[in-house]
Amino acid sequence: MSEKCITDLSIEQTSALFGTYDSNIEQISREYNVSVVNRQSEIKIKGEPANVEDASKAIEALLYMSACGHDISGQSVRYATSMVADGSQQQISQLSGDGICVTLSGKIVRPRTVGQKQYVEAIKNNTIVLGVGPAGTGKTYLAVAMAVKAFKNHEIKKIILTRPAVEAGEKLGFLPGDLQDKVDPYLRPLYDALFDMFGADSFQRYMEKGIIEVAPLAYMRGRTLDEAFIILDEAQNTTSEQIKMFLTRLGTESRMVLTGDVTQVDLPEAKKSGLVEAMKILNGIDDIYIHRFTEKDVVRHKLVQEIIKAYEKHSTRGENKNG
Repeated sequence: MSEKCITDLSIEQTSALFGTYDSNIEQISREYNVSVVNRQSEIKIKGEPANVEDASKAIEALLYMSACGHDISGQSVRYATSMVADGSQQQISQLSGDGICVTLSGKIVRPRTVGQKQYVEAIKNNTIVLGVGPAGTGKTYLAVAMAVKAFKNHEIKKIILTRPAVEAGEKLGFLPGDLQDKVDPYLRPLYDALFDMFGADSFQRYMEKGIIEVAPLAYMRGRTLDEAFIILDEAQNTTSEQIKMFLTRLGTESRMVLTGDVTQVDLPEAKKSGLVEAMKILNGIDDIYIHRFTEKDVVRHKLVQEIIKAYEKHSTRGENKNG
């Protein structure tokens, strides 16, 4: 048996680390088969030497994340333990720094994983960014947050959000109402992110003034988009022609972010994903960055990570069998 102490901790630090009903620390105890005890201003970790060492690394990573302003949750614990398993926990130091923006409810929007941080930095430093990865990695939400930040900093004059009107496997049938009513179901995730940042009233006011535009991809044809932050969501459902059309709308002082998950293509089988093709064609071009998220960057329910891993494993097994 081995024992290690982490000392000079404040009540606030230990409270954030342990979580509600000690749920975070219990998660660490189960993960590494160790006991973790809080004694005044120190934490004692007991167990097998290798387990104690890994548990202490995870705890120190979580304490660092807390000091950077991150709420420590079950997702945070899973992320820290996965980084320790890879020996990459030192990378968590990249999560320091200010948040992106503040939501209407007062919540600071900030990257929650190293992959998200690198994505945000890529958007900051490049004109066009392709954010590619599984569901729940914050691709769209962080892109919208960066657009809102650029707008509030007077770096751009307009935010344009678009996505292809492709159904995810089911037929929606006839939708009543005017044109906006018909396309709203496809654009709802983009509205939700903007409501978080601006609030419904400000969002509506900006929409009426043309400062915010949310429209199907087809509406981009024939336009030149100057001084705008343009986000193409669900880009895996574009054709080659559509994504080329979109990319060539780029005007002066504008930025573009394309987000998508190449494992969730809803196009007819005869159609190839424009995003997959663009990743090959645009790779290596200066001022265009392709960021790839992994399951580690998933910040939704823990089962989302497990589902993604299971499908990746199934896909790999199928490819090996066919090969």
